[in-house]
Amino acid sequence: MARMHTRRRGSSGSDKPTADEPPEWSDVDPEDIESRVVELAEQGYDPSQIGIKLRDEGVTGTPIPDVKLATGKKITEILEENDADPEIPEDLRNLMKRAVRLREHVQQNQQDYQNKRALQNTESKVRRLVDYYRGDELEPDFTYSYEQAKDLLDDV
Repeated sequence: MARMHTRRRGSSGSDKPTADEPPEWSDVDPEDIESRVVELAEQGYDPSQIGIKLRDEGVTGTPIPDVKLATGKKITEILEENDADPEIPEDLRNLMKRAVRLREHVQQNQQDYQNKRALQNTESKVRRLVDYYRGDELEPDFTYSYEQAKDLLDDV
């Protein structure tokens, strides 16, 4: 897969091993996993952080290597079912945070052309992602702006 805003070629890495069912040593009840996922979300963890926490700490001491294998649902699906899903998707929120930080940096350091370009690239990614989520996860009339992103991130 070619990167979006660089001259570099594709990226290569290891793939997740294919598995049809969770390992025998991780035999936790799916309801316990779901309740732990909701509990962690209420504590303010993002879906990716929840997955890492379940992998490392587990439920009642038993690690959960893959929530989807154990429950048949992704973490975000579990959160949606229990009305604990975040207002804006995690990937979009992280990009917006980066754009806000970059914008504040560029305002203070106007000669920093490298980060001006990074800001343009990041805001471009945000707008592309907003188009993807608009109407589904976001309001149909949602548009990205620095002020709106700053307000959204202050609320969270």
